Amino acid sequence: MNTPSAYYEHGTAAERWARAQLFFDAKEYAPAALVLTSLAAEVPEQLAPRLLLARAFYHSAQLTRAERELRAILERWPVEDYAQLLLGRTLERQGRAAEAAPYLRIAAAMAGEFPEG
Repeated sequence: MNTPSAYYEHGTAAERWARAQLFFDAKEYAPAALVLTSLAAEVPEQLAPRLLLARAFYHSAQLTRAERELRAILERWPVEDYAQLLLGRTLERQGRAAEAAPYLRIAAAMAGEFPEG
């Protein structure tokens, strides 16, 4: 482990998942994203690492990366309501409220929150 990045990529997938969760829980979002980037690439068929990666990007203000990851998640798992919500919030943080609105409406509907008529 000669480089700092080697620390983030070292260990089994389970060890890296645990390390990423520790970073995330400690609100160390950028290091969590470093761990999760390689893990998500290694197991792209698993939703949990990819969703936590998107959340880490969002919380560390890497909004373009968060958006990219969330769009990829929704392409594969279109009924993932939290990804719908987080994509809407990510777009809002980028000043793209009109583009965010459909994602926020879908997330609300999936959560059973309907506007009163």
